Order: sequence, then structure tokens, then C-alpha cells
Amino acid sequence: MFRQKNISVILLVALVLPGFALGQPAAGGAQTGARNDEAVAKIKDEGMSRSQAMKTIRYLTDVIGPRLTNSPNQRRANQWTKEQLAKWGLQNAAVDPWGEFGRGWELKRFVASFSTPTEYSVFRAYPKAWSPSTPGAVTGDVIYVDAADEAGLEKYKGKLKGAIVLQVPPRNIEPGFKPSATRNDEKTLTDLENAKPQAQQQQQQQFQPNAQQLAAQQFAARKFRFYVEEGAAVLIDHGFGVDAGTIRVMGATLPPPAPAAANGNGGGNPFGGVPVYAKNAPATVPQITAEVEQYNRLFRLVQQGVPVKMTVELDAKFYDDDLQGYNTIAELPGTDLKDEVVMIGAHLDSWHAGTGATDNAAGVTVVMEAMRILQAAGLKPRRTIRVALWTGEEQGLLGSRGYVAKNLAVIGDGSAAATFSALSGVRQPINKKPAYDKFAAYYNLDNGTGQIRGIYMQGNEALRPIFRDWLAPFKEYNASTVTINSTGGTDHLPFDAAGLPGFQFIQDPVEYFTRTWHTTQDVTDRILEEDLKRSAIIMAAFAYNSAVSEQKLPRKETAAPAVASILRGFDFQSYKDEMAFRQAGLNHSVCGHEIASDEIPVGFPSILTVGARYDHRAHGE
Repeated sequence: MFRQKNISVILLVALVLPGFALGQPAAGGAQTGARNDEAVAKIKDEGMSRSQAMKTIRYLTDVIGPRLTNSPNQRRANQWTKEQLAKWGLQNAAVDPWGEFGRGWELKRFVASFSTPTEYSVFRAYPKAWSPSTPGAVTGDVIYVDAADEAGLEKYKGKLKGAIVLQVPPRNIEPGFKPSATRNDEKTLTDLENAKPQAQQQQQQQFQPNAQQLAAQQFAARKFRFYVEEGAAVLIDHGFGVDAGTIRVMGATLPPPAPAAANGNGGGNPFGGVPVYAKNAPATVPQITAEVEQYNRLFRLVQQGVPVKMTVELDAKFYDDDLQGYNTIAELPGTDLKDEVVMIGAHLDSWHAGTGATDNAAGVTVVMEAMRILQAAGLKPRRTIRVALWTGEEQGLLGSRGYVAKNLAVIGDGSAAATFSALSGVRQPINKKPAYDKFAAYYNLDNGTGQIRGIYMQGNEALRPIFRDWLAPFKEYNASTVTINSTGGTDHLPFDAAGLPGFQFIQDPVEYFTRTWHTTQDVTDRILEEDLKRSAIIMAAFAYNSAVSEQKLPRKETAAPAVASILRGFDFQSYKDEMAFRQAGLNHSVCGHEIASDEIPVGFPSILTVGARYDHRAHGE
């Protein structure tokens, strides 16, 4: 899907630079990265013979359910995971605050239907997170605002009060000739293995919208304000990138600021304000995302002049009692090097339409199971192994970013802008905390149910022989690929941006982006037990090997960034970055999966996307 681009674009890819040479073995000790085969055998036996993986994930998904950040369910998940890790014998289990997030939200009731002069039908849709409630059941005319400029909007003045507004044109649906579930084939893995280091970018290339693009962005913002000003009752769009009854749904959108709120970037920021979950967020219109097939039919009916009425009842509750965000933390204490730390982690939060099974109860299950395996096998790591279950990942890696800033290093002046700059490849000063030099490695899992097939080195070639050695016992799992490539989209990035060894594993995609990512189909039935078991074993082995090596993993050098952002010059905190992506016509990788520019969801944090600077097919990305 990726194609060659003339614009240099990469967001959230760490610097691709040569690393330090491998450390030499200490006298009488193991060299950096030497594995312990006896320990690996114990890990395999415990993980395959006495696995608790399915029990863990079924409780997280079926019993607790979706875990939207700061929702009651996410709080329950924090508490349950803490208690479960402690029950397994882990120490210092805690629900650890990482900073202010904002309001919690919970869906209480939702019903939607539509009628024509000849038909009544249930309308298949799902409310967006942090959408306000409707005042009971509301019934209104279904209207599509077909306007490309201010004059076009004038035709609808006084006609949207209490209306149900279709926000976007219909989306073409293609026959499903390709399978929705896949595994990485031999060519893909070989291409990853043989990828070359990215050439260093000497000069940052900046993207600024041209006059036409900026005008389109400003009018999109104006149109949204128009819906609010005119008193629309409900706003509807369709799920992107999925069909066949699957709905991909995320967060609601706030009214953009008026044109007077210019920020000096060539005409003003057409979007802005605070996140929809902020305690001071302005009021917005109830919003739902529809099954694309239902949405398309409704659109066609309206376009053909058929009068359509819709009834929507949306009851949601906001929680303002505790605005702090929390991670779950626990650890297996080390022995002679206990003040040095190896971490493994995955994000505990999810979106709300499914039960967050593949995104990311699967990753949570794997890292929890890895910790259980290490404890149950009676292994004694030299370094402390700590597990972290992050929240706020879906809103921009907030929990992991907060942890790094609180415990390891402050990037630049500590502002969000400095962090975003570092994440997009701009060199920033690293203000180290005492634990920084004691930190050994962080390993993350967050690409669905598919098993681990290898690991991204994040541009640090010095790691290749180490990681190859650690993967050697898992050739029977077809897990042996080590690539120089970097990957974006999840919680290893704050560690990497701070100059610390942070890694994401290569996983089989299975149905992650085609069916389950942020959708109503992200449920336990999509989980593959054998894949979870294998991944937990590999995660445990990497954690243990990192914890017993004579030396910590070699780190990348600090040097000028090798990447460039198309959004340099924009306000990362308030700009709806996906608009610029679409206008630039760029394809992207989201959480390691390829999507087209027109598939980037509205409001999706740009820090979770990676743009294409070169032909990714040639480099195996």
C-alpha cells in the first residue's frame, strides 16, 4: 500500500543511528546478551504446560469489558491486575499515578432507528467516546449538508435545528476478495531482516499547507461550527476501513475555535482547543459512528429525496471525581543488580465498542503471563524485572510518557511540545533522573493476538547478534527475525525518544487492522490461544536474558535526528494532524499496520502514526 513520496515524512520513529559496540565479557562472566538455555527451558515448560493466558484475557475482556481511559472499567482493570500480579507472588504491586488525564466516560444506554414513509428499521451504530447524551429520545429529519463554501452553508441556515446530520459522503465498499486474516510470510520477514539503516536526514523538511489545503481545512472547521450553531441534534459518520457489519469507532470531536483564534501559522489554526476528555472541554453535539452499509443507504435515500426520520437515545455518564491517570506496576526483585531495571509492558486501556481483546488485552495478558512464568519457574534475575500496564495509550501514549518523565528523564523543558518534537525526530536535551543510567531495557507488545515473529532494533545495529541469540531457541515458533527498522505507534516510543532501549516485537497481523483494531469486533472470540502462549514465553525469555546479562544492552548514540516531520511548525497539542496528512495524500503506518491517507480516523492522535519517507516495500516495513 505504501508508495514512494517526495515529501520526507516520519512521525514517531526513533533515530536510526549506529549504536555502541558490543560490550566485552567480564572476567569469568557472560558477555552482554548471553542467554541461559536452562532458564529458557523452564520458561517454555511453564508457559506451555500451565498457562494462565486464556483465563487472564477472558476476565479482562468478558468480565471487566472495555477499558476506556479513566472509565469505571479501566479503574476496575487497574485494581484487578494489581491484585492478580500480587497473588502470583510479584512484589510492590501498585496502581501508580502518572499525571492528570481528564474526565472518565461510560455509556449507559444507546438506541437508534430510522423510518421512511414505507419502512421502519433499527439503525446499527455506536456512540463516540466522550459524546454527550441526548435529552432523552430525540427524533429529527436526516440531512446531509452538501456545501463546499460559505454560500453553500447559507442554504441550510435555519434548517438544522433538531436534525440528524450526516457528516461525510458515503464510502465505496469493495468485494472482500482478500483474506482479512494473514500471517507474515517468508518474503516479508526476509525483507525485514535485510532492511538497511535509513540514511540520515541532514535537514528537517517542513510541511505547510498551501492556500487550497488551508482553505479546505478551515472550511471543514467552519462546517462543524455551523452544525453546533444551528442546533443539530446528532452528528453521524461511518466507520473507516472496515465493513461487513463491523464498526470502527473512537472519540467525539469538539467544536473548533472561531477564526479569530489565529496562531500565526499562515492563516490560523482551523482546529484547536483542548481534548474532548479535558475537564474544561466545551460542550459539543452528540456523535455516533454508523455501520458503513447502513450509512451509505441512508445517504442514498436522502439524496433521492426520500424523507427520512431518525430517533436516537444516547445516555452517557461523565466522571470528574478523579482526573488522574493510573498505570499498574509490579516487579520481580533482582539479586546482586536489583537497583537496575528491565521493564516489560503493554497498554491496559482500550476503546469502548468491543472489549479491547486484541487491542490490547492480548498484550496485557502476554506481559502478565510472562511475569507469572518467571515467578512460577523460580527464576532469580540479577536485575529487577518490572511490568507496567499503561493507560491513556489510545490518547497519545500518555501513561508511558508520564512514567518516563516521572521516573527516568525529562525531555527538553518537560512540555508536551518538547516531547512531541522528540517523538517526531527533532533532537531535544535529555534531563536524566537518577534511575536513567540504571535502566536496562523496555519490551512492549501491542499489535493484536498474533504471535511474536521477531523484534525491531529501532536503528541500533549493535543489538543484532544479541537479539539473534535470544531468539535462537524459538525457531520452532518461527520467531527469528531481527530488523534494523523502527516501528511507531505504541509505548516503547517514550523510552526510545529519551535515549533508552525501548522495543516493540514483530507480530503476525492476523485480523488486527482489517477487523479488530478499535472496532465492535475486538472481542475475545478473535484471540488465538497458542499465539498468546508463544508470545508470553518469548517475552519472559527476553526479560530474563536482559536481567541476567553481565552488561546492560548497548544504547544508541545521541546525534542529529534522521527523520523529518511534515507537521513542523504546527501546534501539536491542538491541531487535528490527520487533516494535514490527508491533504498531503500520504499513506501511513498505524500501530505497525499500513493504511491509506483517507483511512486515518478523524481525531486520531498523529503521534501514533508513521508516514512514509521512502518506499517501505523495498525496506520491508
